[in-house]
Amino acid sequence: MGKGPAQEGRPMGEVLSHRRLSEPIGSIYDCALDPGRWEPTLSEVADTFDCAVVSLTLNDLHENRFLINKAAGWEPGLLRIKSERHVGEINARLTEWLTLQSSIDEMFVTSVHLSPDYVQTSPYAEECLKPQGIVDIMHMFLMHTHRQFAEIGLGRHARQGVITPREIELGRLLLPHLRKAVTISDILDVRSIERAHMAEALDALRCGVVLTDERSGILHANRSAEHMMSNGGPIRSIRRVLAATASSASRELRKAIMLAARNETHLGETSTAIRLTDVDQPPAYAHVLPMATGDLRTRLQPNAVAAIFIGVPDEQTGTGLLARAFSLTAAEVRILDSLMAGHTLAETAQHFGIARSTAKTHLDHIFAKTGVSRQTELVRLTMQMTQPVHGGPLDLGQPWQQGDIGRPS
Repeated sequence: MGKGPAQEGRPMGEVLSHRRLSEPIGSIYDCALDPGRWEPTLSEVADTFDCAVVSLTLNDLHENRFLINKAAGWEPGLLRIKSERHVGEINARLTEWLTLQSSIDEMFVTSVHLSPDYVQTSPYAEECLKPQGIVDIMHMFLMHTHRQFAEIGLGRHARQGVITPREIELGRLLLPHLRKAVTISDILDVRSIERAHMAEALDALRCGVVLTDERSGILHANRSAEHMMSNGGPIRSIRRVLAATASSASRELRKAIMLAARNETHLGETSTAIRLTDVDQPPAYAHVLPMATGDLRTRLQPNAVAAIFIGVPDEQTGTGLLARAFSLTAAEVRILDSLMAGHTLAETAQHFGIARSTAKTHLDHIFAKTGVSRQTELVRLTMQMTQPVHGGPLDLGQPWQQGDIGRPS
């Protein structure tokens, strides 16, 4: 592939002020509560990047199709042609590049990573991009496995010029927030909030939800969260201040809540999923959603600065999604169940009465099927599939649909 440096644009110091950056970030986090807001939010993101078109897609690499395809600025007919004819070409170019990267945080820019000769002869460029005057696209990756990837693609019109270092730097600032919003997305059914009072809507969720002030003071906890705090779960209430079972997790949780209160533009500095329990305990994770700004979130609890969603892996739902997505055998599912419950491989082998080498063989098969190489990556992948709680973008077959944990009882 040819390389050609992106043209210089506006000075790096003019990327965006925190105040201006907080506006699209507020809209992005509103999408975590209402996925129906993605199209107008994508349009706002495109304006922020001074781009003409934008799309949010989940790409199936085996079937060469879009499982999710939300867009703004695209001509409907050309968007349809893109979906029907050109997913294979898009997948091929992006996965070729992704396999060479040490991190998915890097941006793929057409003018940098594709040669002019390729662009001139590309069927996708010829049929979809040139008719709209699109001369460059920057791709920001939200996740990547050997079966699929999710990305935001931002395209610039000829009058806007090619992607510059400013857009790349801006992408680095927004990417953590986009990932966090997509991870949390669909955790709440906004329609149920509109139909009922906040407490009733939150109590309908099986995951724990806690609304806090900037000092981690508990303003509201749904029924599931109260149950966790009263029965030795992964969170505790210490004089109505939220804490985690693990002291290190309590510090990380407080940091995320304080960042959400002070300046949500920095919330990407915290982990997407905060593990609340020690390594020798069954894993439980929290996601922190800022509530200080944004039109929709401020209606829930005016004094709240953060909503914390607590999910404990469900042995049927969590590993079941992974088993269906990657065709795991019954023996492999048993191994995965045990590992997700916090047991070591040796303890797992002893529990099932098999040799450790046999358990290791099963684990190696799971690694090969899921495309990961370490147990921590496997746990993260399982949590990514279950933590959106409504199935989320990694639930193959029914992307963005409600799953078992988040469905009202």
